[in-house]
Amino acid sequence: MDLHALTDALGTHLPAVMRWAGGVARRMRGFNIALTGKHSGSAATDALTLADLTVQELLIGALRDCDPIFRHCRIEAEETTGDLARFADDGDYTLALDPIDGTKQYRDKTGNGYSIILTLRSPESLHYTLVYAPESGPFGSWVEVSGQRLICGYDDPSRTAREILSGMTPITPETHRGSKKIYLIGFQEHDRAKAELVTQTGLEGVAADDCPGCLYELLATGEFGGSLIHSPNVYDFPASLHIARVLGGDALWVHNGQPVNFHMLWNDDRASMLRLPGIVATSPSPKVLKTLIHLARDWNPVRYAE
Repeated sequence: MDLHALTDALGTHLPAVMRWAGGVARRMRGFNIALTGKHSGSAATDALTLADLTVQELLIGALRDCDPIFRHCRIEAEETTGDLARFADDGDYTLALDPIDGTKQYRDKTGNGYSIILTLRSPESLHYTLVYAPESGPFGSWVEVSGQRLICGYDDPSRTAREILSGMTPITPETHRGSKKIYLIGFQEHDRAKAELVTQTGLEGVAADDCPGCLYELLATGEFGGSLIHSPNVYDFPASLHIARVLGGDALWVHNGQPVNFHMLWNDDRASMLRLPGIVATSPSPKVLKTLIHLARDWNPVRYAE
């Protein structure tokens, strides 16, 4: 498959569709749409709403219909809705989708940092990322990474989504500002305790429940300097990885300091999610990565302590 043609097609078709999906999510948030169905024991992981299912249905339909090239990709979606069987069972490229990242705050109306995420990856690398945060700013905000081009900024519905994205100034390693703030999630009831240990290193640990907005926007703009995540899932985490790598950093397993890849995944039956094993440090800054690895290299790599 022609990778350039694939990323071009995503950049052409998906921004408009994602903007429509964001409008649906904003409207549905005004109703009682909470659902049950996930039982991992983590409130953040188990949150599920009708909007998750509806937004995924819309995006899967768009990927099926907008360009036949998308059907040649594998697809990994956080929920089970949509015509998933139309996509390839194997292949070099995988489309991953998180229809509502931050469902708990979306459902509970405790913040506006929720987002819709699509990434394209191969086992070793990321090739395209699109994040739309429907309630960040007056009309939503965007993060797009296409190849080595990273952009981030507010939406403007008076112009097409593609026009808005194409007109943004790229963020580069030279223009990106660093931060000591490190996002933590996945340590179950210990997120805040682990965040405090990060703070004791001279960085500033921020538990997921205390994050002030959309993580990917915060990473792209430099308001956050990285993340420390226990067994990150394949639906939202790749966006962070892509941002970090474009800015000169990486995502590394803390137990060995090696760059993550997507060959080694495990199925979290409790949460019905595919995950990377162990604890992963992600940052545009090699110095921050070194600090996080030194801190967490001996932490328990097992997500669910029995």
